[in-house]
Amino acid sequence: MYGSNRDHTDSELPALSKQMPPAHPFDDDKLHEECGIFGVIGVTDAANFVALGLHALQHRGQEAGGIVCHHPEHGFNSARRFGYVRDNFTKQSLMETLPGALSIGHVRYSTAGGKTPVIRDVQPFFGEFSMGGAAIAHNGNITNADALRRELIERGSIFQSNSDSECIIHLMARSLQRTIPERMEDALRRVEGAFSIVAMTRTKLIGVRDPLGVRPLVLGQVGDGWVLSSETCALDIIGAKYVREIAPGEMVVITSKGVESHYPFRPQASRFCIFEHVYFSRPDSIIGNRSVYETRRQIGIELAREAPVDADLVCPVPDSGTPAAIGFSHESGIPYAMGIIRNQYMGRTFIEPTEQIRNMGVRLKLNVNRALIEGKRVILVDDSVVRGTTSRKIKEMILDAGAAEVHFRIASPPTAWPCFYGVDTPNREKLLAATMSEEEMREHLAVDSLKFISLDGLYRAVGEAKGRDTKCPQYCDACFSGEYPVTPSDMIEKGFELKAAE
Repeated sequence: MYGSNRDHTDSELPALSKQMPPAHPFDDDKLHEECGIFGVIGVTDAANFVALGLHALQHRGQEAGGIVCHHPEHGFNSARRFGYVRDNFTKQSLMETLPGALSIGHVRYSTAGGKTPVIRDVQPFFGEFSMGGAAIAHNGNITNADALRRELIERGSIFQSNSDSECIIHLMARSLQRTIPERMEDALRRVEGAFSIVAMTRTKLIGVRDPLGVRPLVLGQVGDGWVLSSETCALDIIGAKYVREIAPGEMVVITSKGVESHYPFRPQASRFCIFEHVYFSRPDSIIGNRSVYETRRQIGIELAREAPVDADLVCPVPDSGTPAAIGFSHESGIPYAMGIIRNQYMGRTFIEPTEQIRNMGVRLKLNVNRALIEGKRVILVDDSVVRGTTSRKIKEMILDAGAAEVHFRIASPPTAWPCFYGVDTPNREKLLAATMSEEEMREHLAVDSLKFISLDGLYRAVGEAKGRDTKCPQYCDACFSGEYPVTPSDMIEKGFELKAAE
């Protein structure tokens, strides 16, 4: 049903066991975005631009990456690889097989639940239609994918991956519309959930955001060409000018003639993912015409106002806690210090040869600056607490270094509910805040105090002066509130219980 004219994938792949070692424990105690998307049209060797863009989006997905391109003489070509962009898509021998002025790409994060990754799940996906080929890459999650898959299989569709994104390709194939953009509109009207999409035909680059705008997508311009990206930081790496965000529910179709906008969905109030502000996006990106770094610094200011404490030092848990810690220090007047140092060269490919080394856990990535910490009352600022396993280990490291007191301040509300919109989240029973009160969590972590920013405080920090509108929240905050803007149909069918109405 789908595949490219030339797909440089399986035959060149090293053994999977060598490519995908287990994630480090420090990574397992964080929420992870599952992917980043990038597309370019109207530039020479577009695939090289896409590789650079994906490198800038690597924080959104480290398991695998893929690129599809089109050249008028050579047709569609693709490459999919496990591992980092820098280890795969910088090889000249590979990039020379991806010619053309039009290309899209995708980076993917590890799947939850210990599932073994397979190359056929790596995007972008490609489909050959009656009016020509098309490729698609998707960031987010389709919440009715199981029901759609069953329906499509019963009607004769043959799936080649486990990805919910493949449903879109099959729905497009069955559409009766004339053009590929029209078929995509037709398909996406059947889809529920959160999605940002980049797609391409032989002559068009297409970008779409779901009606609520949960997942991000921005438009940029480089020379005479155009760019679509999950974040603005990926525009910077190729020297592209930021133009604007793709609006919730908008489809842009970009050709050599320029950018056309379409609005195929019923208008709805937007519900952008608030955790993009807290953790997912890079601090040098822009969201809503505001620096992510400045928003995180403001979160620290709000946190200091809501949860003051007498202490000697404010220390970030590297690296995501740093801007909030700077804001907390500024507002509280307590000195900021790099009390924990992160080993920047400790990646997922680190070889852990013995059980003794594996048991060192977090110490392989983080080390306490003993000279600063000893004898001090320390405030540790982190972006979130998920399972709490890493927080306990960091607390033990701080106490081992001679700290007099350890206080945790968390730059997000308690994460008590799983995300079904494209974020790798543990089952609810594994979320510490789902089963414990704040005081019970403090006792579990064995720290002198533990405070989270309130949901209203978080909303104030992202620019909503009056806080959260309880009747119509301005953001998707389901991981904190349990209020899902799109019903997770497939999960309810599997037994997940929504939060009872108050």
